Amino acid sequence: MLTTPKHPQEPVLFVIIRLLRWHKPEGRLILMIPALWAVFLAASGKPPLPLVGVIILGTLATSAVGCVVNDLWDRDIDPQVERTRDRPLASRALSVTVGIVVAIISLVCAAVLAFYLNPLSFWLCVAAVPVILLYPGAKRVFPVPQLVLSIAWGFGVLISWSAVTQNISQPTWLLWGATVLWTLGFDTVYAMSDKEDDRRIGVNSSALFFGNYTPVAIGIFFAGTILLLAWLGVIINLHLAFWISLAVAIVGWVWQSLRLRKQDLPNPVYGQMFRQNVWIGFILLAGMIAGSF
Repeated sequence: MLTTPKHPQEPVLFVIIRLLRWHKPEGRLILMIPALWAVFLAASGKPPLPLVGVIILGTLATSAVGCVVNDLWDRDIDPQVERTRDRPLASRALSVTVGIVVAIISLVCAAVLAFYLNPLSFWLCVAAVPVILLYPGAKRVFPVPQLVLSIAWGFGVLISWSAVTQNISQPTWLLWGATVLWTLGFDTVYAMSDKEDDRRIGVNSSALFFGNYTPVAIGIFFAGTILLLAWLGVIINLHLAFWISLAVAIVGWVWQSLRLRKQDLPNPVYGQMFRQNVWIGFILLAGMIAGSF
C-alpha cells in the first residue's frame, strides 16, 4: 500500500531537495571522491582549479540525475521498503512530471559542464549516460545490480583522469578497478539493510546474490581495492603520505569486514559503515594529494 507523505505542508523546494538527496550529502560525496582521486593523481597533485570546480559540479549534477531516475523507476517499489517509503515520488509528495522535469534540468546542467572538457572526456560523459539511466532497472534483471552502479562510478575516474591528460593509461585503469571494487564493497554493505525487503519484493541485490558469503565477498572487494591502490602508488611513485592514508583505509576496511561477520546486526549499522567509507575516501584523497609532491 502506498504511504502518504509525512510532511504534507513541506515547501516544494524542500521536497525537491529530498528528491535530489541533498539532505543526505554522504551519497553525493562518495560519488565525488573517485573523480577527485583521478583529477589530483593525473595532475600530480596540482590540477587546474577551474577543472576541479567542473568535476565537483559535474558529480553533483550527475548524482542528481541518478537519484531522480532511480526514484522514477522505483516509485511503486519504494513504498514497500522501510528505508525508502518516504521518498518524494514514492509517497506522492511530488508528481512523476515534476520528477522528469528535475531529471532533465539536472542532465542539461551536467551536459553544459561536459562541454568544458576535452573531446575524449566529453564522449566518456556521453557513454556514461545510458549506464546511469539504466542502472535502476538492473535490479529487476541482473543478479548483481551493484556491479552496474560500480561501473557508473568508474566513469568518474575515466572522465576526470582524461580531462587532465587527454588519454587513458595503465594508472587510470588501476584506479578505475580500485573504484569499481570499492563501490561494490560499500554498496553491498548498504544493500544488506534492504535484504529482506528486496527478497520479499522480488528484486535483485548483491547482498542476496552472495547470501551467507556476503561478508566474505565484501572483504574480497576491499582487499582488491587495497591491492590495486598499492599497485597504483608504486607505478606513479606516490610518497609516504599516501601509504599512511592507505594504512588507515586498510584498518577501516578490515574492521568493517570483521564486524559484518556478526549475525543480526541492526540495520542502522550498515548505513554507518557506508558513511565511514566517505571518510575513508577523503583520507585517501588527502594522502594522494600530499603523496604526489
